Amino acid sequence: MSRRRNTAELVADAPLFFALGDATRLRLVSRLCDDGPQSIAELTEGTDLTRQAITKHLRVMEDAGLVNVTRSGRATVWELEPRRLAQARRHLDTISEQWDDALDRLKAFVEE
Repeated sequence: MSRRRNTAELVADAPLFFALGDATRLRLVSRLCDDGPQSIAELTEGTDLTRQAITKHLRVMEDAGLVNVTRSGRATVWELEPRRLAQARRHLDTISEQWDDALDRLKAFVEE
């Protein structure tokens, strides 16, 4: 049986899905997954975005709990928070289970 999320949980995690709902931020998540913690200079490298634009996206991700920021000397280093990605996956798994249950009920109804 699927586990339902209460409204408060879903509302609290809306910023997580907002942060993941942007192509630039998804690319940043991918880079941080693949390459580990990086500075703004490293994250800007190979893109046509400015450091300010990357920082803006990282701040949205930070507000959603997707990244942590630390100082390393003069550099600011951004690191992915894998627990938040796992939390997003749990939400999506729950939704998938709910859809599977609904489709099973529909199938049983149609086949009667």
